[in-house]
Amino acid sequence: MSLPSSPTGSAWLPRLVVAPSFVLGFLFIYGFIAWNGWFSVSASRLLPNYEFAGFEPYVQLFESDRFRVALSNLAVFGTLFIGGAMAIGLLLAILLDQKIRAEGALRAVFLYPMALSMIVTGTAWKWILNPGLGVENLVQGWGWTDFSFDWLVQPERAIYCVVIAGVWQSAGFVMALFLAGLRGIDDSIIKAAQVDGASLPRIYWRILIPSLRPVFFSTLMVLSHLAIKSFDLVMALTAGGPGYATDLPATFMYSMAFTRGQINLGAASATVMLATIAAIVVPYLYSELRAKR
Repeated sequence: MSLPSSPTGSAWLPRLVVAPSFVLGFLFIYGFIAWNGWFSVSASRLLPNYEFAGFEPYVQLFESDRFRVALSNLAVFGTLFIGGAMAIGLLLAILLDQKIRAEGALRAVFLYPMALSMIVTGTAWKWILNPGLGVENLVQGWGWTDFSFDWLVQPERAIYCVVIAGVWQSAGFVMALFLAGLRGIDDSIIKAAQVDGASLPRIYWRILIPSLRPVFFSTLMVLSHLAIKSFDLVMALTAGGPGYATDLPATFMYSMAFTRGQINLGAASATVMLATIAAIVVPYLYSELRAKR
């Protein structure tokens, strides 16, 4: 006859099983964050130097014209990328919510870009937007010899090419989130509104879209995170060029830390990126936890 296990042992066993992965995750996430933070106030240049240098790297960072360009590009890219992906994703979700034919096939087509890596997306759009190979060359071959679309090589407009590629890849993912939200709304609400004589556009504008506010917030968090840490898409599409016209904080950080021999400046840039993400995510998490209580 087996003896019943003690409550204390059964309570501690799951903790013992999870403890190794928790400790390793804590060390490799928060440990490296702290390590990067120390580098950002150290005298590190080409090689690590753990001598404390104060906040001079941060002063140099915000006095850097290139970093100011990166912040300006992040503002433009983030606004257009988030706004464009959410607008197109919501429109596609509303269209698919009409129970149209071949919905499954269309949903797969719209979601397919998310299956690609940012490197593949950047490379493909680099070919498409290349004046000598892509859209401009194609349209001129059709006879419109005056047509010009050379944004990729114009410093003032190259960042919009990054926006186009980013929206193309993320709009399908946003569509899936909004479509799941729409399908989760009780049909009786729609039927009651139709009985009252409300048109379908008015039902969406007044009832369904406002009901998606939690989905809007979740989507905003995901897209903001993607925008702030965007690196591989820019490197594949423009490599930060022409010059550094399409630099973002992530590409600036990589350039400073690994190609310019200024580790402390790159670490300072990474710390600013982390603080920016935290400023967006922490208030959202706090509001969610407070609402659950």
